[in-house]
Amino acid sequence: MAGVTWLTERISIRWRLTLTYSAMVFAAGAMLVFVLYSMFGQIITDVLLSLPFPSYATLEQANAVRAMIEEVKTVMLDIAQGHFLNRALLALGGVGLLSLVTGYFIADRALRPVQQMTTTARRLSDSTLAHERIDLQGPSDELKELADTFDAMLTRLNTAFDTQRRFVANASHELRTPLTINRTVLEIALGDPEASEDLKALGRTLLEVNARNERLIEGLLLLARSERELRVRKPVDVKEVTEAALEQLSPWAEEAGVTISADLHSAHTIGDPVLLERSVANLIENAIKYNIPESGRVWVRTGMVEGALVVQVANTGQHVPAYEVSSLFEPFRRLNADRVDSAKGAGLGLSIVRAVVQAHGGNVAALPREGGGLVVTIRLAGR
Repeated sequence: MAGVTWLTERISIRWRLTLTYSAMVFAAGAMLVFVLYSMFGQIITDVLLSLPFPSYATLEQANAVRAMIEEVKTVMLDIAQGHFLNRALLALGGVGLLSLVTGYFIADRALRPVQQMTTTARRLSDSTLAHERIDLQGPSDELKELADTFDAMLTRLNTAFDTQRRFVANASHELRTPLTINRTVLEIALGDPEASEDLKALGRTLLEVNARNERLIEGLLLLARSERELRVRKPVDVKEVTEAALEQLSPWAEEAGVTISADLHSAHTIGDPVLLERSVANLIENAIKYNIPESGRVWVRTGMVEGALVVQVANTGQHVPAYEVSSLFEPFRRLNADRVDSAKGAGLGLSIVRAVVQAHGGNVAALPREGGGLVVTIRLAGR
């Protein structure tokens, strides 16, 4: 039973339908051969036994003829049924092969609407969802009903995507505007020479809170955009992307006393260079932020490993329990405050990295580094 289950999981539905159709035809043919084989012997017996005897034959002659007929019947049955069975089995084998070929084409034709639905589903994206539909033509059967149901689902998905896009756009405007106004007012207040030191201290605190809220909103909006399908696909060299991220963050690393060692090799892929740069920058930023003050180190490596594009960022730092590593990729999830200062970030950096990498068809994994810190590795398909 387990072997049958394994076999049915390994072969496609087209071949399962083909084999089912062929098995049914073969079983029907075998049953027909068995019935004809039985009837063939009975017909020969009936024909021989119905032969007329001459009216002038004596009882002894009739008995002799009957004995001869019995002998002839036995020989004829063996010969005739043997020839019949050989030819019938050859014909049954031919019918089995013909049913296999015919069953494949019948299954292919029956599954053509399903193939059309599959092709349409693979071609869909949030940019083509508005106008792409299956629109299956044909009789009003179960497959037509399935295709119409799928089209109705696409319509609902398109409405949901439109709602999400409008929400992100509105949220971007409605949330950024008051924070920008607050920042401007606070900067003006801090620039007032007549402001007291207490007022300036309060202003600087509020400005830091405002800046953190701005970063949080930017992270949320970037996370929302990253989780959608890529709109930009162009050749990208991960070495150039990483160099750009390092150029931005190196001054901050020097200020924090963190040494960055880079081992960068060219590796090409297809994707959105802005999002890829943001994801690499997030990894390096986290590695600097959660490090050992004044003596920390960060290692950044890029290149091709076993046909895959790899970006790896490792850093020194406090010990990270293995059971807490996977949770770091969830939004707003950080290590316990007694190990890492949770005020350093909003907890969206690695969530954005994972969303960007998954949108590019890759994966990201993190492991605790021996001696403290993390080793985070991005793998993408190379070009």
